[in-house]
Amino acid sequence: MKVKCVLCEKINDIDDDSIMAKRLRNRPIHTYMCDECYERITEKTTARLASREEKDLNDI
Repeated sequence: MKVKCVLCEKINDIDDDSIMAKRLRNRPIHTYMCDECYERITEKTTARLASREEKDLNDI
């Protein structure tokens, strides 16, 4: 199955029998992100949450 990343618009092939392919076929609201974009978003999210926790601790 060919899929396109919603962030970088890179086209990838995923196995037709994979869980991700099934989710994308059955629920069109689900979106696909390539591994590079997924990792980048994960890193930025954890950094944002860590800085928020730091700020909360300083306010106490």
